[in-house]
Amino acid sequence: MKSRRFMGWAGILAMMTIAIAAPLSAGERSEAFHGEIGDSQCALNVHSLTRSHREMLKKKAIGKTSADCARYCVKYMGGVFVLQVKDKVYKLDNQSLANIYAGQKVIVTGKLDAQTDTITVESMVPTKY
Repeated sequence: MKSRRFMGWAGILAMMTIAIAAPLSAGERSEAFHGEIGDSQCALNVHSLTRSHREMLKKKAIGKTSADCARYCVKYMGGVFVLQVKDKVYKLDNQSLANIYAGQKVIVTGKLDAQTDTITVESMVPTKY
């Protein structure tokens, strides 16, 4: 009788372990994300109706390029560097690397935390796509 109870508890414990570990291991895969390094202020419509740098660049006080705008918004307007993939915006854990590629189209390889939409960056390379 004791062995049956033990096997019952062992089976339940094994199933619970699998149920908990499966989603964790799925989120640990590296993925490639194709997008543009922007800033959270423009990408999230804080001061941009088009989710781009257009409105800010028209002012001409912050520079002439998307990179100028992104760096300005991060430095002076409380933004952070993000990866814009069409209408999706991902936070990046490596802000110094994102600064290097500000305003550029890139491929970011990393692990996505789907709950926070944050990518743990493993690599970032420019692309022309």
